[in-house]
Amino acid sequence: MIIYREERAEDLVDEIKLHIHNHWEEVEQYKDKIKLNPDFNKYIELDNLGMLHVVTARREQDLKLIGYFISVIMPPLHHKDHLFAVSDIIYIAPEYRGKLLGLKLIKYTEKKLKEKGVSVLNITMKTHASFEKILERIDFNKQEITYTKYIGV
Repeated sequence: MIIYREERAEDLVDEIKLHIHNHWEEVEQYKDKIKLNPDFNKYIELDNLGMLHVVTARREQDLKLIGYFISVIMPPLHHKDHLFAVSDIIYIAPEYRGKLLGLKLIKYTEKKLKEKGVSVLNITMKTHASFEKILERIDFNKQEITYTKYIGV
């Protein structure tokens, strides 16, 4: 059985470090130019300001972290009377994918964000057809497409 719950960023840093490199390897487009270097202090700072929302998925028997959904919460500059949550990272360990855990993680996150007064949940992701189908199944709409180009040094 899997347990979904809200947690604090500062309590998760060591556990997330076990997964984040593998996730980066899986999704980073510019690996040769942009090295993984998470600002865990900034995550903790945003969490302490009430601007970060973290939901985890854990195995019930040993509480092993198998997934997480981290969002940044704030009013967008063009809608100051609403709170938006924007996904920073969604991750399910590969051996647990395909078992609706991602769907349940998103639904639990959505419920908890709504309780916090969030109006809109935006999920940014690398193109992945099965994940898009999950989002469409739970009434998410494709709104924008992001193009990226490395322009730095």
